[in-house]
This record gives sequence, C-alpha cells and structure tokens, in this order.
Amino acid sequence: MESNNRFDKEYEVQYEQHWEKLQQALDDDNLEGFRSEFLDMHPYDQAMFFMEQEKAIRLQIYTYLSPEEIGDIMESMDEEDTQVLMAEMDPRFASMVLAEMSADNAVDILNELEKDQVASFLTIMDKEAAEEIKQLLHYEEKTAGSIMTTEFVATYKTYTAQQTMQQLKEDAPEAETIYYLYVLDKDKRLVGVLSLRDLIVANENTLIEDIMSEKIVAVSVGKDQEEVAQMMRDYDFLALPVVDFQDHLLGIITVDDILDVMEEEASEDYSKLAGVSDMDKPHDNAFVSARKRLPWLIILLFLGMFTASLIGRFEETLNQVAVLAIFIPLIAGMAGNTGTQALAVAVRGLANGDYGKQGKAKLVMREACTGLINGIVCGLVITLVIYLWKDSIYLGLLVGISIAATLLVATLAGALVPILMERMHIDPAVASGPFITTINDIISILIYFGMATVFMGFLT
Repeated sequence: MESNNRFDKEYEVQYEQHWEKLQQALDDDNLEGFRSEFLDMHPYDQAMFFMEQEKAIRLQIYTYLSPEEIGDIMESMDEEDTQVLMAEMDPRFASMVLAEMSADNAVDILNELEKDQVASFLTIMDKEAAEEIKQLLHYEEKTAGSIMTTEFVATYKTYTAQQTMQQLKEDAPEAETIYYLYVLDKDKRLVGVLSLRDLIVANENTLIEDIMSEKIVAVSVGKDQEEVAQMMRDYDFLALPVVDFQDHLLGIITVDDILDVMEEEASEDYSKLAGVSDMDKPHDNAFVSARKRLPWLIILLFLGMFTASLIGRFEETLNQVAVLAIFIPLIAGMAGNTGTQALAVAVRGLANGDYGKQGKAKLVMREACTGLINGIVCGLVITLVIYLWKDSIYLGLLVGISIAATLLVATLAGALVPILMERMHIDPAVASGPFITTINDIISILIYFGMATVFMGFLT
C-alpha cells in the first residue's frame, strides 16, 4: 500500500512538472520545448492538459502539433470535448485530423454533427480515408456496424505461417489490434481465427488451416451494441469479428470500444431511471436541461394530482380521525423506497441478460417473498412503535397492516413493470424511479385508506 502511494505521489510530481514546463513553453512560444514535453505524456494526460486551456491557447497548440498527434489526443476525449474542438478547428485541418484517427472513432465524432457538416468534411478529406469512413457511416447507430473498425489483420487459410507473419508485419502498424488474426477462404468468408501466440510458435511451412481454430464467435453487422457488449463480457474476448449475412468479414469490435458502449448504456439507463429522457451534458444550458426533464415532470405532475384527488375522496375519514394524516408520508415513502429497490434489481438483471423466461418468474417470486418478509417485519415494528407512542393498538395495527401490504405490492410492482415493458418491446429502464414511486404512492394511499375504513369503528 505504501509502495502504491509512493508511485502515485511520484506520478503527481512528474505530471505537475510537465504541466509547468508546458505552460512555460507556451508563454515563450517555444515550439521544440513544447513538443518535447507534450509528446512525452500519455495521450489521456495530453487531453486533460489540452482541455484545461483557453480557446486562444488551444489555437496556438494546433500550430505546434500534426493532425495525427491531434487525432491521438481526441481519441482519449469524451464526445462533448471532441465536439468543442471540431467547432473551433479550421475545417480543412479538422478533416485531416479525422482522416488520421481510427475510422470507428472518427465516425463516432461525425455522428454527432449535422449532415451538411459531415458532407463538408468528407468532401475535403483524403479520398481513401473518406471512403472508409463512409462505409461505417451507412450502418445504423448503436449497432455492431457503427462501432466496428475496419483496421484488422486477416489472412487466408491457404497461406503458410511464414507468409502470414510477413503479412502481419506489413499490416500491423495500421491495425487496431494484432492479438487475433482472422482467417478467410477464397471468397473472403470468415472460416477461422488464429491467435498471435499460435502463429509465432508454428513451423514456418505449416498451413494456416492446420493451426487455426474453427470455433468462431462472431456477430452480425446489425446486432445491437448492448448485446455485443454482453457477448464480449461473457466470452472475455479482446476483439470480436463482425460479419454480414453471408459470413463475409466486415470488421472487428475491440474491447476499448465496448468499454465506451458499457459506459454509454449505463449512463443512458441511469438517466431513464432518474426520469430524464437524455442525460444532461456538461455544455447544456439551463433551457436545454429543462427541455429534457420537463416531459417526465409533466406526466408525474398529473399522476401526483391523481394521488391528491384520491386523498380528497377520503376527506371525511381524515376529518373523523385527523391522526391518520400523520402517517400518509410514511406509507407513501416506504412504498416508493421498496419499489425503487425492486426496480433497480429487475432493470439491472434485464440489462445484463441474467434472466431467461424461467429466471424472470423466479425473480418475481423472490421479490414477492422479499416484499412479504420486509412488510411483516416493518409492520410489526411500526405497530409496536405507534402503540407505545399513541397508546392505541388499533391505530398501530392499521398502520402496520398497511405497511405490510404496501411493501408487498410495491415490491411486486417494481419487479413486474420492467418485465412487462420488455415484453411490449419497450426499454425496461423507462420504468423510471419517479414513475414507480408515483404509482406506488397511489397504491399505498388506496391500501392505507381502505384499511382505515375497516378500522374506523375502532378509532372513533
């Protein structure tokens, strides 16, 4: 532990020294001094330094670095930051930067731009790079095709190990990864996969078809990116080949792209669970953020009015036993809490693909039992507390039974709603926390005042 802390401190010191030297080089307009220090840093640290600067300083740095070096920096940035840079760079220089980047990363940036901007960049871009990017732009967003790269190493099953090694040396500088080599037949169909280790240890004259593995796990070009992420997680692959309906190899998806997908999907699901249609971005202003949040808030406002009207229907009951009003927030709050817990478990399991048909039934049964146990325990506790506090066993029983029933029903609702939504081909994450909470408010009020009507004779 002490050793790790020592390395952390040493790294921080080195980082600060780099930062100071870079600032000084910029102040002195020292091109060579800046390049020497800047290119010695990791691309992520370069990106951090770059985005900390004012626009005027960034424009100065553009003149110090090549399009390829700027491309390396942008590949370590968030989408929001890359959009800032694309807006401030000279269009011709920006097109050169995009051409130097990995095609899949360039496509990710272009997908966030207007169509006329994309067309403009592609027109002035290097023809070969533009064609490669155009191929990927044709695929629907959030599919395997949209996140794959065409920069991979492929060989033919009729090649020898020596021929393949020579080809690897030629293709490796431009390839995204060389840990796997993909084996094709004469029609360029994917027929096998070969690890770099197997290639290195093979005899030079050995045919590739004799050492390749025919157990291929590939994904179709139209497969949803979330399903692709689950496959890579399950198989522990560093890369996954992408094929068309005739098994022609189109590209590969690497683990770094899948990490981005996982982050994107988690962020999207979290925003839906929070009742936000699209997660706020750092550069959004107040009006943009309000526009994203208002639809759900308006829906919940009307649901809240329905809850209020329900309470109004029991106004006479409240007038007769005013003490009942004290426990309304308690009942509603407990319903919302337990419903949100069950919702989180269900949505996470569905998103990860943990439940088949039988698994979903087991989930509902487990959550029902959990809700029942929690309800009984909480009901007994609150009954005792209210009896000691208000000296009324009937009031304690009323609240206790209401809590028990509410927790059971709310837990079931939290588990069932996302499952039903998935069956209707609606994203389960849309069953957001605020929505479940409001629905459970209505359920809890009905249960509580329904029980109050039964106990009225004992309370007055």
